[in-house]
Amino acid sequence: MTDSALLPVAILGGVVGMDVVSFPQAMISRPIVAATLAGALAGNPTAGLLVGAALEMLAMEMLPVGASRYPEWGSAAVAGGAIAASAQGPHGVLAGGLVLGVLTALGAAWLGGWAMHGLRRLNGAWSVRARARLEGGDAGVVTALQLRGLVADFARAAVTTAAVVWLAQRVARRFMPQITAGSWLTIGLIAALGAGVAGSTAWRLAAGAPRARWLAAVGLGIGAAAAAGLFAGVFE
Repeated sequence: MTDSALLPVAILGGVVGMDVVSFPQAMISRPIVAATLAGALAGNPTAGLLVGAALEMLAMEMLPVGASRYPEWGSAAVAGGAIAASAQGPHGVLAGGLVLGVLTALGAAWLGGWAMHGLRRLNGAWSVRARARLEGGDAGVVTALQLRGLVADFARAAVTTAAVVWLAQRVARRFMPQITAGSWLTIGLIAALGAGVAGSTAWRLAAGAPRARWLAAVGLGIGAAAAAGLFAGVFE
């Protein structure tokens, strides 16, 4: 993906990032949807779908409510899907694009969570400054605050998506040739991702159950073995 292709990906990231909380909350920010759309935009929807499926397992228990800080999976999935679709290794997308796509999305989700927290503080500051007009019943200032918040949320998600994809592209160009299909490095990375997805899901679903840590550990082992075995079997 060329640098000129960053603009449509950034716009998609902005729209999807708004959908997480601000507007319209139409579920396009679900990772499996957002990553697939980004993959299609970058020319490989299947790669985006694979990344989205992995991220969905991590994000399925997250509810964007209240003032809690949580990973922003919407624009992160766009970044991951775009990278997976464009970062082709010597043996195709599964030899490296999937790994880099998920890792990119994880970093973007963490960064997006902090950015959302900062935007909330900024929205609060804007509201405090307009308190007198709000208490006076000025409907225009309410509309202005809402529109300002929407535009700021779009800009937050779009800039985060563009910055992460730009950086991940350069990492991919540097390391992608080393992530070959049959290498232990690739199988190890895939196993680590599988372990993370399975272990996180097991922990979220059984956090309050007896022996929850053992269940999470079993999930880690099963995920690692299944991912590594599947990947090695595909390319043997």
